[in-house]
Amino acid sequence: MAEKISFWQRLIKGLTKTRDNFIKQMDYIFNGFSNINDDFYEELEEVLIMGDIGVRTTETILDDLKDAVKKEHIKEPAECKEFLINEIKEQMALGDAAYDFEKQTSVVLVIGVNGVGKTTTIGKLAGKLKASGKKVMVAGADTFRAAASDQLKEWADRAKVDFVGGPEGSDPAAVVYDAVHAAKARGVDVLLVDTAGRLHNKKNLMNELSKINSTIQKEFPEAYRETLIVLDGTTGQNALVQAKEFSDVTDISGIVLTKLDGTAKGGIAIAIQSELKLPVKYIGVGETIDDLEKFNPDEFVNALFYAD
Repeated sequence: MAEKISFWQRLIKGLTKTRDNFIKQMDYIFNGFSNINDDFYEELEEVLIMGDIGVRTTETILDDLKDAVKKEHIKEPAECKEFLINEIKEQMALGDAAYDFEKQTSVVLVIGVNGVGKTTTIGKLAGKLKASGKKVMVAGADTFRAAASDQLKEWADRAKVDFVGGPEGSDPAAVVYDAVHAAKARGVDVLLVDTAGRLHNKKNLMNELSKINSTIQKEFPEAYRETLIVLDGTTGQNALVQAKEFSDVTDISGIVLTKLDGTAKGGIAIAIQSELKLPVKYIGVGETIDDLEKFNPDEFVNALFYAD
């Protein structure tokens, strides 16, 4: 019987394109320069930006690197690599409270544009929570998109958790109202709520999320609140733009980064975390119910920087 490849082995494989694009150039800089000078910093800056780490994040990393070179009297460019890797790991570290919603009765809103893997993420998260012994319910409050509720119901069935939905075009806040009352009646630990994924009409989205939040606050004030935004890792800087736009309309507590298998833009995880000060909490690398894992900054950065 073939040995099952671990999630992180799949992630390392999935980040091959990013590594090939990014790390080869990085190694050329660290090994090709004999001095730490302006040319070295310029080349490093270009590679980081091209790796989708983003301009602002790159500037922060380079400023810190320059300070360290002065303070610690670093002479060799190769020594800068370890500093850079550790700096990124520190930036991406998760606080102790990152997964508090799993430890208490909670309502988790899942937001993000259509097509990023929001529905599958909810299904996978429901499966993970169920496997850890939680009683889970899924609410289909994306009543705007045809078949959204049906797809979510399929995932809920696959995860063997309860589902509450409403007809297409119905009021999302009404679906949430029903779900909250059902969750309370059935002693549910975690209620996962799908929401509409449209950004072209921000005002509607803002009103909708505001109504949903008000409903939860009024009907279930004791519940712990979590809002996760799902972003597609293959879209690079566009994912950062989406995260910024959603953070304009609602408070976000964490990021789920999907489709990291086969993207050349894995560096975007670093940019989003750094620029928005939002932790990446889960990452996805495939389509099955097991293909979602809690984010581990050390393992992710190692997968990004080391070939084995």
